[in-house]
Amino acid sequence: MIALDGKSLSVLIEKEIKQEVEKLNAEFMYPTLAVILVGNDAPSASYVKMKSQACERVGINSLVFAMPENVTEKFLLQKIEDLNQDSKVHGILVQLPLPKHINTQKILEAISPLKDVDGFHPINMGKLMLDLEGFVPATPFGVMQLLKAYHLDVRGKNCTIVGASNIVGKPLASLLLNAGATVSLCHILTQDVGFFTRHADFVFVGVGKIGLLQADMIKEGAVIVDIGINRTDEGKIVGDVEFASVSQKSSYITPVPGGVGPMTIAALLQNTIKSAKNFAKGLK
Repeated sequence: MIALDGKSLSVLIEKEIKQEVEKLNAEFMYPTLAVILVGNDAPSASYVKMKSQACERVGINSLVFAMPENVTEKFLLQKIEDLNQDSKVHGILVQLPLPKHINTQKILEAISPLKDVDGFHPINMGKLMLDLEGFVPATPFGVMQLLKAYHLDVRGKNCTIVGASNIVGKPLASLLLNAGATVSLCHILTQDVGFFTRHADFVFVGVGKIGLLQADMIKEGAVIVDIGINRTDEGKIVGDVEFASVSQKSSYITPVPGGVGPMTIAALLQNTIKSAKNFAKGLK
């Protein structure tokens, strides 16, 4: 079994991004990411802090707009529009989840597709589906880069995804299809998830349930990508895969933490630089 080390790969990617930032700075272009955080959700605040720290490491300007839980949808939409019009801002993301009184889809659609570095806007989602140039959601983007770094080719292989979210499962399915894989996408109504995972060369799991994937649910030598992030009662961070037993049967597996998580942050930084370059080209 070989661990897919996303942490080490993310460090290499950050070094490349830092060099890209220095080149842009030399041309008086200063990549800037604006993050909107609504409410007091502790995990969300933690994620935003990690993103800001990553921006600082590579030289990307990070603007965090923290808003109270009871902020109105109208106010939030106006802030997004202000950022859309701000030529100094190249990337905009709204940290999810949002409070229930706010229409999440409406908020995501308000972000300019040109600054949608999270890749959640319907236009970018549609481009991904059609294999056209656009912004790809950071977690699936990071997963594909991790596989590529270890020369794990999905072309012609059976890939099973457990979890059909708009943020991970669905866009990952599109990326795998575009790469030539045969994809099975399991969700809450799937009657026998094990049937699909046992026939898969690659298994991707991201639903937020501790111990969901067990050793008897995979075939010998399968590649396992654990996208889940959970906290145990003891405070330990674990994924959705029962690591101890599954790792004995798999050929490659991502640890949690240290696997997909760092790659998600790295991919977000890459999207931000991509956006800044696009705007720089438009200015010339």
